[in-house]
Amino acid sequence: MLRSVLTTRISLVLLLIVLVVSSACQTQTVADTRAADEATLKNLDAEWSKAAGAKDVDKTVSYYSDDALVMPPNSPVLTGKEPIRAIWKGMLSAPGFAGGWKSTKVEVAHSSDLGYVTGSYEMTENGPGGKPMTDKGKFLEVWKKQADGSWKCVADMFSSDLPPPTAAPAASDKPTH
Repeated sequence: MLRSVLTTRISLVLLLIVLVVSSACQTQTVADTRAADEATLKNLDAEWSKAAGAKDVDKTVSYYSDDALVMPPNSPVLTGKEPIRAIWKGMLSAPGFAGGWKSTKVEVAHSSDLGYVTGSYEMTENGPGGKPMTDKGKFLEVWKKQADGSWKCVADMFSSDLPPPTAAPAASDKPTH
């Protein structure tokens, strides 16, 4: 009888261990934070545009990750903060610079570790002869959630909606009469 009670207790303990282990191995449901993450990215992007409009180079560059890449139009890819800082410094210090951008779409992956922002920009600077020239275009930013929970832009690409400037015809292209 003592043996049967002991066997029953051992069986119950083993069953309890199996239940605990199997429930620990079950897939845990993670809360869906995409809506909050999308709102965060929208706000960060608006703050970023405001920093650029205020010509604050350091604040503007702070939104990028250390290994970010920027793909400006008609220029090679820039990788890392120093080349990115140089291009922003040039843009923000250009005579007559004004402008910014506005997001039109923000989406975060189900995993809540990557997101993207698209939208439009408008920037003005003085062209040759000092006359203001305005460029309008679109952008795509890829954002990645960092280990500390913050978001940083890891890839930034923008391009103009304006047609490319037309070159004056070469002397050999001019019609002869």
